[in-house]
Amino acid sequence: MRWSGQEINVEQPSALPGLARLNNLVRSVQTPEFVGITFHEVLAKTALNRVPGQSAMPFGWTINPYRGCSHACVYCFARPTHNYLELDEGHDFDSQIIVKVNVGEVLAREVAKPSWARHPVALGTNTDPYQRSEGRYRLMPGIIAALAESGTPFSILTKGTLLRRDLPLLVEASRRVPVDLAMSIAVYDDELQQSIEPGTPTAKARLATVKAVREAGLDCSVFLMPILPHLTDTRAHLDEALRQVKEAGATSVLYTALHLRPGVKDWFMQWLGQEHPELVESYRSMYFGKNSYAPKDYRKWLAARIKPLIRAHGLERGIEDPVTGGVRSTDVRSTGIGLMRSPDGDRVPLPSLIREELPPRTVPVLDDPSSPTLF
Repeated sequence: MRWSGQEINVEQPSALPGLARLNNLVRSVQTPEFVGITFHEVLAKTALNRVPGQSAMPFGWTINPYRGCSHACVYCFARPTHNYLELDEGHDFDSQIIVKVNVGEVLAREVAKPSWARHPVALGTNTDPYQRSEGRYRLMPGIIAALAESGTPFSILTKGTLLRRDLPLLVEASRRVPVDLAMSIAVYDDELQQSIEPGTPTAKARLATVKAVREAGLDCSVFLMPILPHLTDTRAHLDEALRQVKEAGATSVLYTALHLRPGVKDWFMQWLGQEHPELVESYRSMYFGKNSYAPKDYRKWLAARIKPLIRAHGLERGIEDPVTGGVRSTDVRSTGIGLMRSPDGDRVPLPSLIREELPPRTVPVLDDPSSPTLF
């Protein structure tokens, strides 16, 4: 979980101003493997985030093991969340990454409480849990294990091919709770993809991950979003994208047009002016003033174009959770969570990667209220 022997800065006064005021900052880390990126390790006080909204349930729950994202997607709606630490929504969001190093331990305690109702939990709806640093910090196995062990359904939305590392664990978790997986693949033009999503794996690599998920026996949706006006909304691009999605074995596809929230809009328009100046005026007219969403007429036009293509490729249109923005959880509860039948009919514990991945002291914590609390 740590970078031993790398260049490390542990002095809070040299951290960025907003971070310097935190009482849970452990240290700030830079390493040659991630040139230009600083990781700020913090001790999380909570893991579960409640998101109010209107859905089948009155609220949703999310977990964000990281803040900021090295995927550096120009259009990312989560960019303004960095402002709370006096970090900007542009370059800082891409390069100043907050890492909740104890998130698994905190989560295990939260889901072990009698008050936890095992509502579905979404990961990847703010910043990506499988961005590159997850290969070093390895926070997701502990999160998956804690959720599955407690009987909590969960979903994961990611652009990260590192998801494949955890497939055996996810397969086991799916025997205990509903597990919904989705891969975000918006751009199928390699040059454009590397320009607008410079820190992400290629579309080809992500499609291969969809195929690997399906071969492991799990469903996998593809988020074809955002669709970029005048860039990825041509019939040719959409048709080829859906062909590749179908070929990869995706179980459903979700789409939506680009929306540009305040803060994100300026960063996106700066990129657009550099890379596609001929489109600047068109985008200004579509996303004028405080308008974050593409015009209704454009959205109707896009739906009329893409829906027949979805049907033509034999794909189902998936459903986005309206509260969290992730995959809508199947959340089909079953009895006997975590158990299977032996040949003689007895109920026996499942062979457990989950037990191996549970954070330290998690198992006794379930019955030991005297265990220490991390702040």
